[in-house]
Amino acid sequence: DLAGERFLVTAGPTQEPIDPVRFLTNRSSGKMGYALALMAKRRGGEVVLISGPTSLRPPRPDIRIVSVRTAEEMRKAVSEHLPWSTVVIKAAAVSDYRPKTTLNRKLKKGERELSLQLEQTADILAEIGRNKGDRLVVGFAAETDELVANARKKLTEKNLDLIVANDVTRPDAGFEAETNLVKLLFPSGEIREPRLASKEEIASLILNEIAALLRNRKAGL
Repeated sequence: DLAGERFLVTAGPTQEPIDPVRFLTNRSSGKMGYALALMAKRRGGEVVLISGPTSLRPPRPDIRIVSVRTAEEMRKAVSEHLPWSTVVIKAAAVSDYRPKTTLNRKLKKGERELSLQLEQTADILAEIGRNKGDRLVVGFAAETDELVANARKKLTEKNLDLIVANDVTRPDAGFEAETNLVKLLFPSGEIREPRLASKEEIASLILNEIAALLRNRKAGL
């Protein structure tokens, strides 16, 4: 039911280098994004998956994977493929900050304390929202508190059509879990709360909502 749609899916973490052997990252496994890419392809969509570093196998040989490491590489890859897409699902957990300076040699143990100066990375989802055109854009909000309030704010500020919010402090719904428990928030104010399920099942539910939004849009609703 998604034949003819072109999905741009981002997944996984990014790594922001401190020196040649150390980096800042997060606990994202990429499992949710990979499940979304797989399910979108199964339902007839064309898929490009932009993936940060993960230990996951490619979902399918006919899904094109663009491998990136840093937030800036992710931003460039998204910018390159955005014009091709009709649906964007930004499931990657992109680093919000990076070291202001990257050392070209390994940092040696010396001083008891070390200060690391950080700078903000580009807000990829905000850039997508500003340039969305007729595309349908779905974002994710991985939160530790104020789940609905933070997700609703992100939904509005980033100009999204749907945001998927989850509490990453839960052991059964965090980054590395095989299951997920999410809330789906819409611009209308509606919130849907599916039961705890596998990430593939959650991916199917999200794609059901995407398919419904696309149908309504084509019907002029």
